Amino acid sequence: MFKLISKIEGLTLLSIALMLFISTSAFSTSDDELTYWLKIKANDKYDRTEIENLGIPIEIIKDDYVISYGSKENVDLLKNKNLLIASSPILSLADFPSEDGIYHNYAELTEALRKLANDNSDIIAMDSIGKSVEGRDLWHLRISTDLANSKQKPATLFIGGHHAREHLSMDVPLRLMQKFIEGYRAGDARIIRLVQTREIHMIPMANPDGAEFDISTGNYKMWRKNRRPNKDGSFGVDLNRNYGFKWGTGGSSKDPRQDTFMGPTPFSEPETLALKTFIEQQENINLLLSFHTYSELILYPWGHNYNPISDIKDVNVFKKMAEKMAEWNKYTPQQASDLYIASGDTTDWAYGDQHIFAFTFELDPTNTLGGAGFYPGPDVIPSVVQKNWEPFLYMMEYADNPYRVLDIDSGLSF
Repeated sequence: MFKLISKIEGLTLLSIALMLFISTSAFSTSDDELTYWLKIKANDKYDRTEIENLGIPIEIIKDDYVISYGSKENVDLLKNKNLLIASSPILSLADFPSEDGIYHNYAELTEALRKLANDNSDIIAMDSIGKSVEGRDLWHLRISTDLANSKQKPATLFIGGHHAREHLSMDVPLRLMQKFIEGYRAGDARIIRLVQTREIHMIPMANPDGAEFDISTGNYKMWRKNRRPNKDGSFGVDLNRNYGFKWGTGGSSKDPRQDTFMGPTPFSEPETLALKTFIEQQENINLLLSFHTYSELILYPWGHNYNPISDIKDVNVFKKMAEKMAEWNKYTPQQASDLYIASGDTTDWAYGDQHIFAFTFELDPTNTLGGAGFYPGPDVIPSVVQKNWEPFLYMMEYADNPYRVLDIDSGLSF
């Protein structure tokens, strides 16, 4: 969500942004209900961390400022701290209009997963790992031959949709798996070997309540969190700040009204607790990939600390894998905290607590203004799936032993 963007000739960022926004007089929503585009002073990762500590998630980074989205309260807070450069209310965006109809809501995703499982019951098992705050199932696919004994095989886990407005992060893992199964049925030797020798897990929608709420009224809400009712009358916890490893040590907020609210305790949310329990029960998972949007990045731990991982061998594995995957998808590989501190996220917990080599992909687009980066339309889906196809397979191939990436002559272990 946070990539450096190039200069746009002939137009300032603000002038372009204003083309994407309308004034409050154009609709009846009150100021307190609006989401605002925010241009904020920030010269380095330390300044950016301070902004995250205020509860304001950063989406785009420039040399001396960042772009974010927030409430009228955030506007006032930034003004009081003399950090706000400019702001404007966001143009109302349509709810999965006809041209966006190929994106999957919760019911459609459930149906697509069931079809995959029912049509391929010899290699796919579908179940729920738990329930959301509002009682929706957190669906999970397990893919392998000999499913009764597949826990003996090395495994990879793919997770999508921690953040509600990141709908592409839910569709891409589903479509990658559909393509994968199509290849298996078509006799693709590489895919057949992977299904035979690996166990593959997919949980494409970790935050179903938030995802449904974001598209519930005919206008996208720019909603990020889950739908936990908070004690102060607000809603939601940022699920990607709620994991237990180094929880609450920076880059998250204690204020329930803020987008990076970390929750009252680690794993306070049924969604993150279900993921924790599931992962702890799968002793064969060695690699994990969490899909997010946007900015075209490959991120790896640490996020909670500016320092690199102390184990040099592990650092080299992360760097080697990230750089290799970047050759295919052309994303930028880097340690997460090079952007800013963010504690309590999925990948820090997976590596720090479970010693799983865990990555975050920030999917396309590379940068954009207004809210459109979270709602890029249907045209991006085929290209995003295609550019992440090789990384998807690569994560499975090295699940037996990620350290093999350090030996370029080792070959694949099938």
